[in-house]
Amino acid sequence: MRVGLHDDRYSSRGRLFAEVGGPAAYLAKQLQALVKGGVLAATTGPRGGFRLARPASEITLLHIVEAVDGASSPYDCREIRRQGRGALPPEQCRDACILAAKMARAHEAWRSSLGETSLADVLAGLPPSSRARTRRLLTGAA
Repeated sequence: MRVGLHDDRYSSRGRLFAEVGGPAAYLAKQLQALVKGGVLAATTGPRGGFRLARPASEITLLHIVEAVDGASSPYDCREIRRQGRGALPPEQCRDACILAAKMARAHEAWRSSLGETSLADVLAGLPPSSRARTRRLLTGAA
């Protein structure tokens, strides 16, 4: 199968595995998640492969992270205030604890930052030679 960055060129699965490295099964799972999340488009057949599903300017880092890891918060409050011998009564725990509130705020700031950064922004920050080299490696383009 074949990922081009800004055009209709595709990169084969084998080429991606060779360039990215790591376990092929892991990369295949991530590629599936990126397709399901609308970040990549996939085609089958001898000329099939992967490419961006839409322009790089329309794909944010948040889209990529959510496609791979999901949208849920990494912090899971266990409400330790209500456990053990020193447990507080339920009426004193109606509001989120300070730690849960701060973690939620940090998570939203992180999501906001990722949502403000497009893949095009990332590509624009790379040296021009990196972009051409990556395209050449992934698509075989000149």
